[in-house]
Order: sequence, then structure tokens, then C-alpha cells
Amino acid sequence: MRRILYLEPVGGIAGDMFLAAGLDLGISPAELERALSGLRVPGWKLAVSRAVRHAISGTHLDVVLDAREAHPHRAYADIRRLIEEADTLPPRAKERALAVFRAIGEAEAKVHGVSIDDIHFHEVGAVDSIVDICGAAVVLELLGNPEVHAAPPPLGSGTIRVAHGAMPIPVPATLELLRDVPVRFEGVGELTTPTGAALLKVLAHIGHPPDFIVEKVGYGVGTKDFKDRPNVLRASLGRLEQARNEGLWVVEANLDDATPQLLGHLLERLLAVGALDAWVTPVVMKKSRPGHLLSALVEGGTREAIVDVVLRESTTLGVRYHRVERQALERDWVEVETPWGKVRVKRGLRQGAVLNAHPEFEDCRQLAEAAGVPVKQVMAAAVAALGPKD
Repeated sequence: MRRILYLEPVGGIAGDMFLAAGLDLGISPAELERALSGLRVPGWKLAVSRAVRHAISGTHLDVVLDAREAHPHRAYADIRRLIEEADTLPPRAKERALAVFRAIGEAEAKVHGVSIDDIHFHEVGAVDSIVDICGAAVVLELLGNPEVHAAPPPLGSGTIRVAHGAMPIPVPATLELLRDVPVRFEGVGELTTPTGAALLKVLAHIGHPPDFIVEKVGYGVGTKDFKDRPNVLRASLGRLEQARNEGLWVVEANLDDATPQLLGHLLERLLAVGALDAWVTPVVMKKSRPGHLLSALVEGGTREAIVDVVLRESTTLGVRYHRVERQALERDWVEVETPWGKVRVKRGLRQGAVLNAHPEFEDCRQLAEAAGVPVKQVMAAAVAALGPKD
């Protein structure tokens, strides 16, 4: 069963909010601390409390540091070594944490015009940020490694003072991290931090979530109190909707350069792979070019196989699909006797009443060829052989 974690950065996202949302979903703080205990960084502990923002109650988390930690500047290589040597971190959590720090390093390197090996992390290199990022990777492990989706984050506006001085909001690294994904330029203040942006970019699919059944909801409460929105990150945990696998889909692609031979082959392949039906429709495409719409009706469980056939064996560069509903008659088969032999007839029923009946063409064709009579004559005889109730 595929698990889904859907993040809604209602009031932005930061590393501590991600961890707090995970705890609000039921993760044990002690279990999280135990997984992070192998990080060889100065003393720290998690301070977990309840907090309210705009009447929304959730979990707030602070990484409380020893007084000796004074936000040192750490190189990317130093942070990578810290994570790799943490013997309590699960392997997959290490990979995710390293990927997040690399994304931040690459963004910082591009902004400053230097190599990633020359980057020294400031705020993100502090112990609390290292704990936040490694903790986020552990949270996913403790939640059962769900597939993570997220709504586009609000970035905020204004200016903020960081180690480099005054910076516009969103700071350059945040905006660089979130290039090529949907975002929202709204809000006052820093709503999405570089750490929060990196977590979304590396760990989540940003955009519309899949259909899923929500089982738990958690709220990670941030430290700020915005006037226009609650500073919370909502996390919904659940499973993919069962109907997603059992329902029906139409898969389709526009083709303007397919030969008749290729179209015929595609229909045969789609039906062989499991399509319930497949068809080709003539269409007029851009620049008034004649083309074809290739379509297939498929069950959810075979959708990916059908998509694969279309992408591999047709000339299209993309495939569309959407959920559909249908109402189908019940079906059965009866066998009737004709002057030339037996023919199977497919019947369509609704509440026990026969609404449609059609002879099996291959049966009629074989009998017609053997007897030297027209196929339509055998088909008519098969229909006539049906009883009044049929």
C-alpha cells in the first residue's frame, strides 16, 4: 500500500516546522532523538511543546543548544562527513540529508559564483539546522517512507538580516532552490527559509496532490506570529485512494506523424497489454494539420503499462490521462443453434432484463466460410434463434 504525506505550508515552512509536524503526527520525540544521537556535534536537545497560531493548535519544537555553540561556519565537506559518520542514522536518512545539504550548497555556490567546495554554511551550518535537516530525513523513516507531496510554498517579502548582511526576502538561496517548481509570492516576512525550501525541493513533489485517504493530520507550529496567516505547516498522512487502482482511466495522445500501419499496431498492442478498449479518432491539430487521437480505456492497475506502450511504441512526446466513470450492463454468453452450427451470443442485461444481444462475429465468420454463405445471413439466423426472453 502506497503511503502519502501531503504538506501544506499554510504559513511557510522551516526545518523545525517539518520536525514539529512529524511529531504532531505521532512520532516519539525520544525515538527521533535516538536516531540523531550519532551526530557528532556540540550538545543539543529537543524541546517539544504545544502552541497555538490563529486558533490552530499544534506541536512546536526548538533545538536547544549548549551555550558553546556559536553558529560556526562549516564547509560542505565537514557537514557531509558529520552525516556519513553518524552511526545511528538509517542509510536512507543519510542519503536524504546529504541530498538536502548538497542542494543548499549548489544553490549557495551559484548565488555567490563559487565552487560548492568553497561554500561555508552560516546559519544552515549551525547545529540546529543540521539537526533539523537530518531530523526531517528521520521523520520520513519513522512515518514509513511515504511518498511526499507539497502545495506551492508562500515565499514572503521584505528584508532580513543574515550573516552576509541585509538580504531581500526570499533570500537568493531560497529562490534558487525553488526554481522550476510552483511557488507563491505572497505574505510579509520570511515564510519559507532556505532549509524549508531545500526540504521541499529534494523530498517532495510540489504541485497538486494525488487522490488519497487522509488518516492523520498534524500541525507544525513555527516561532513567528504573522498577522495575515497562521505560522503552521499542516501535514496529512494517509494512503492512496483504493479507487485509484480499481477505477477507470482514459489514456490518450495526439499523433500527427503516425502511419496507418503504426496506428493499427498500436491498437493491437494496447489491447494485448490489457486495455478494455482502444480507438483512433481523426482530428485536426495545430497549423491545420490532420492527425489522430489515440485513446485507450484502462483499469487503474494497468494504466502505467498502457502509458509505457504509448510512449515507447508511438511517435508522441507525451501522454494525457484522466479518471472516468462508466455505467456498464451486466454481461453473459448464451449459445444458439443455427442451420450451419452453434453460435455464441453476448448479452447485455440490466436488473435481469436483456437489453442487447450480439452474435460472436468469429463464430459466424467461420460457419459462413465453411458453408459458403454470407456472414450476415449467419448473424441474422443467430439473432432469430434467440428466445423471447433473450
